[in-house]
Amino acid sequence: MPKKIFILLPDGVGLRNFAFTKFLETGKAAGHEVIFWNNTTFNLSDIGAQEIKIKSSKLHLLTDLLKSAKINIGLNLFIKRYADQVYETYRFPYLNINLKYRLRNSISKAVIKLCNSENGLRRVERIIDWLERKTPYYQDSLQTLLAEKPDLVLCTNQRHVSAIAPLLAARDLNIPTATFIFSWDNLPKSTMIVAADYYLVWSEFMKEELLKYYPKIQRPQIFITGTTQFEPHFDASLLWSKEDFFKQYQLDINKRYLCFSGDDITTSPDDEQYLEDLATAIEKINAKGNNLGIIFRRCPVDFSDRYDAVLKKHPQTIVAIDPKWKQLGETWNTVMPTAEDLQLQVNIIANSMFVVNIASSMVFDFAAFAKPCFYINYNASKKRVENWNAQTIYNFVHFRSMPEKDSVYWFENADEMAEKIENVLKGDSSATVAKAQKWFEIINQHPPQKASERFWEAIATITRKK
Repeated sequence: MPKKIFILLPDGVGLRNFAFTKFLETGKAAGHEVIFWNNTTFNLSDIGAQEIKIKSSKLHLLTDLLKSAKINIGLNLFIKRYADQVYETYRFPYLNINLKYRLRNSISKAVIKLCNSENGLRRVERIIDWLERKTPYYQDSLQTLLAEKPDLVLCTNQRHVSAIAPLLAARDLNIPTATFIFSWDNLPKSTMIVAADYYLVWSEFMKEELLKYYPKIQRPQIFITGTTQFEPHFDASLLWSKEDFFKQYQLDINKRYLCFSGDDITTSPDDEQYLEDLATAIEKINAKGNNLGIIFRRCPVDFSDRYDAVLKKHPQTIVAIDPKWKQLGETWNTVMPTAEDLQLQVNIIANSMFVVNIASSMVFDFAAFAKPCFYINYNASKKRVENWNAQTIYNFVHFRSMPEKDSVYWFENADEMAEKIENVLKGDSSATVAKAQKWFEIINQHPPQKASERFWEAIATITRKK
């Protein structure tokens, strides 16, 4: 039976997965009324989608502070529960840039000290809910839900504080709620900020993670859907001809390209140095009579000028193809993905031999095309952040899902880049790709191109329970 489904977009993260993939058309084809409850600056009506704009999502004054305390208490509990210091590496350092921040940090630390237990964590969660119920945002959410009467509210991102009030309002009205765990590395970070009746996850692996870190959640509350972010890789209609792609982005039709996929400045503060190392290695290979180039795709929310000098130094080797995201405001969280960028990414992958980066899930995007990945696993010669270490990232919990270390190729230092790339070009990478694809199957439910169908099957099951 067709239902009215609210898709809550607390921020732009959900646009890529739910507005620009087959998710929307699959739901509409089944007869459902799909309405985006939109807290972003993106106008979904421009793509023919129904939306209700959230006019103001102002939090209670203390909510964000308590969220930070909640995350840190959760990490403390993980360290104690699993006797594993890896969770310490997920903490963000406190900023003490002015009196306001210092006061905020002092309060947060006091809350952590007073509530540093399972019962204390629940107390913090109850206080957050109590505070958010006092906001005009909560009252506005109640009025919207009373007027629209949806059969389900599905939140696209479990870690955003602006989702708390709408989901509380839905639960208070006995409207079923669900949330999607949007990224493969989220659960060990203690970033389950919202509570819902049901949880949608990428895989059996993520389901077991969810049960491990949040034991109050029961198995019947969890649905394995996969993630729609990989669906475009299996849509042949998105592919341009090689000639058209090369012409549009001024690529040399006689060159073979690899992709350097940039990270944000927090994940990889020395990324421009790695690009420099890679360009130097490619030029060393080309000096032997080869004709290789680099397609550089920066992180969509990185607008820094840190790569400029490298791009200027290696114009014959590196071609920068910027993501087609739209900046609709002044801050990073107002930078929105677009459907055009999904197509661009697909064509970059299709026309690249392999990808090079630090610890990115792009390994799976390239595995979908049966292409390998190189992970960078060394520190740059001139470190921007003194205590940053490349190896720390590969010790994160989500990398424990890698079935074998040689699921990817590794650069352990800059000097070996040229030789290892040459070996891959001369050899057969099918064994490495096969292991990466096995890892992909662990991380994301297969077949990946059926994710939208599994989402709507889960939605149908949930709404039938109502």
